[in-house]
Amino acid sequence: MIRNFVIISHIDHGKSTLADRLLELTGTVLLNNMRPQYLDMMDLEREKGITIKMQPVYMKYVFKGHQYFLNLIDTPGHVDFFYEVSRSLAAVEGAVLLVDASKGIQAQTIGNLELAKKQKLVIIPVINKIDLPYARIDQTEKEISDLLDIDPSEILKISAKENINIEKILEAVIEKVPPPSIDKKEFQALIFDSKYDQYKGVTAFVRIFGGEVKQGDKISLIKGKVDAEVKEVGIFTPRMTPVKILRAGEIGYLSTGVKEPGKVTVGETIGSLGSDKALEGYQKPKPMIFLSIYPENYNNFELLKIALEKLNLNDASLTFKPEMKEGLGRGFQCGFLGLLHAEIIVERLKREFGLDLILSTPSVVYKIIKSNGKEDFVYTCADWPKDQAEIKGMLERWTKLKILTPMSYLGKVLELLETIDAKSIKTSYFGADKSELIYETPLREIISKNFYDKLKSVSQGFASIDYELLEWRPANLVKMDVLILERKEEALSRIVPQKEAEKEGRKMVQKLKELLPKQLFSVPLQAAIEGKIIARETMKANKKDVIASLYGGDYSRKRKLLEKQKKGKKELKQKGRIKIPPRSYLEILGG
Repeated sequence: MIRNFVIISHIDHGKSTLADRLLELTGTVLLNNMRPQYLDMMDLEREKGITIKMQPVYMKYVFKGHQYFLNLIDTPGHVDFFYEVSRSLAAVEGAVLLVDASKGIQAQTIGNLELAKKQKLVIIPVINKIDLPYARIDQTEKEISDLLDIDPSEILKISAKENINIEKILEAVIEKVPPPSIDKKEFQALIFDSKYDQYKGVTAFVRIFGGEVKQGDKISLIKGKVDAEVKEVGIFTPRMTPVKILRAGEIGYLSTGVKEPGKVTVGETIGSLGSDKALEGYQKPKPMIFLSIYPENYNNFELLKIALEKLNLNDASLTFKPEMKEGLGRGFQCGFLGLLHAEIIVERLKREFGLDLILSTPSVVYKIIKSNGKEDFVYTCADWPKDQAEIKGMLERWTKLKILTPMSYLGKVLELLETIDAKSIKTSYFGADKSELIYETPLREIISKNFYDKLKSVSQGFASIDYELLEWRPANLVKMDVLILERKEEALSRIVPQKEAEKEGRKMVQKLKELLPKQLFSVPLQAAIEGKIIARETMKANKKDVIASLYGGDYSRKRKLLEKQKKGKKELKQKGRIKIPPRSYLEILGG
């Protein structure tokens, strides 16, 4: 008797702690082997206190004299990792909706719930942290009952930290979540994640929808048209543990033996050899922000390429393609779902592969309509048309921004919203103490201005955000060039709204003045649009006293040294370029 379910919640609502208690209660992990956030396998996850990668685990539990096999998938809660959540929901029949009693319903709670409803999953509502002295249990209960249109008595109340009522969750999963429907005899499995093993090739994390599979079976990747032989099958305990066979309804892994990571993709169907029937998979995620990543050491380009390929294997939302910039060499233009997603990937590249990196400023994708009617996507300044006359129109992506905030922070949140280009759509009240604000705003306002962190700051962490993509809308954008010694530095160029160009130009040249290494001559720093200078700073010369070592004697000796210094400075300046150290690029482009 199998039950497959996930835990979904907003970030910091106690999801990982609840998963720890379930592992203890079912005896999956012995108490002397237990550590906090057990299912968060990466050091980075435990350091930040958030779940980044979904993690499946197989548990056994005896209820009313019967043994049940429970497959739990622990999911991330941050908006940047919604794709991880969507993948896990396609592999299960039920979801535990976890809400913090001290914070109540938050934006991503609603976002995850809407995803679960689309998959027609059974929802088990749970209020966590009822032990806290400032818990607002009754208020949170009303928020959930109104949201789900259910009787408050159906909501479970627990404390994962204090181990209160944890067994009631497992009982509810067993009684309410239906067992997997098995109406196919032919082997079919859906890949919801994967990882690379240098000996076994790509290992696919799968939900078996029909038939069975074991070591030695011949299989076929339906969409990729790749045949393979299964090297190993197993379950997650939560470590990968080999078993003899995986059957319909189960969640586990199988090692494909395929050594080319790009041939095994998330959403792919695995079937028996010769099968051509594909399951409905996942929509390919669309990156929302882009930044360029370059190795500090030019010789590490191939290592960076290999690292990105391996990370892409279990993170299909990461995209990358090679590019080259003068002064930086070869690197990659990478796409991410959000700023936290980008931060996590960059940190993994550094930690797991020992790479020192140079990063560009995060940007969003724009669309250019040329005079001949052709539409081109602009990911970075390198894609911007060289001739402005070619541009007939510009478009940018808009979003529907949803903010849930306690009434006590409403004023500050509204003040923050006034600093971005946004228009109010709807304001409503959620329960007795919360307001839901719905705005429409360009995606660049959320990404480039780091709106998420600013919102957390003005609300002391209590306000929450969720957003969904809307259509493309007209925009008025320009490419801002940066000139050093009157020479254009393409790597420092940026795409900005025309009305903000002057402000951004001043900001850039001031930052350059602070961060560039001093020279023996003055250096003009300029920001320009279509050749017109919009901002300028001058970096003063770093004076060197070449006659300090001379004492007494004829003044002509000192004059000769000064003339020689003057000539040297002139020659250096005439070369027309100063070398920008990689570290300075990193600080200049850092935001």
